[in-house]
Amino acid sequence: MAQTSAQAAIVTGASGGIGGAVAARLARDGFDIAVTYSGHSAAADALVSDVKKLGRRAIAIKADIANKDDVAQLFASTRETFERVDAVVNCAGIMPLGPIAAGDVETFDRVIATNLRGTYLILSAAANALESGGRIIAFSSSVLGKSFPNYGAYIASKSGVEGLVRVLANELRGRGITVNCVAPGPVGTELFLKGKSEQQIRTLAELAPLERLGTPADIASVVSFLAGPDGAWINGQILRANGGFA
Repeated sequence: MAQTSAQAAIVTGASGGIGGAVAARLARDGFDIAVTYSGHSAAADALVSDVKKLGRRAIAIKADIANKDDVAQLFASTRETFERVDAVVNCAGIMPLGPIAAGDVETFDRVIATNLRGTYLILSAAANALESGGRIIAFSSSVLGKSFPNYGAYIASKSGVEGLVRVLANELRGRGITVNCVAPGPVGTELFLKGKSEQQIRTLAELAPLERLGTPADIASVVSFLAGPDGAWINGQILRANGGFA
């Protein structure tokens, strides 16, 4: 689905599996891409190189999305480089697990800072940067419908993200900007696979009627739809891209 004119997209967390796939897909759709990373500069640099091979412009910016100054610099650098921001996709997130009874407040605060505060800052900056026709896409998770043990902090953070998306869609009334959220089911990324046994992975994969894990490309296709012209009438929605997982 190629764009008819050059547009620019910010994709956070693009050094990871889903974020990288989203950035690559949007580049194929015709977007110039600004990608963020927190600690994997080599992966971000490789992604920038791949995007440029597609004939699009690309930059990589080190940013902590929970840091207000970093977010402001991200948007300023993108505007300086591409002279516009048309789509913002916030893929950055963390998922450390542990039981609520453990009372691990430090981990809870870290999850909330990145997943919820970070989303809030990105949505706020996007709301001020985008013009009519703009697209804002956040990320939640289909695990919200399962309430698995040990996912307390993560589910709390993503529940908040879904609330922010619905509110912002209403706050942007009349401006022609859509705000949506993609909530993947289990996707075969490093973030998902880390710390799980083969049996656990197999069990989770079989929960969906399609009986497989999602792929980063599956999720990137959903983002492509929302960011492109065919997604213009979708607004304030949570799209559970999960193969029927929940």
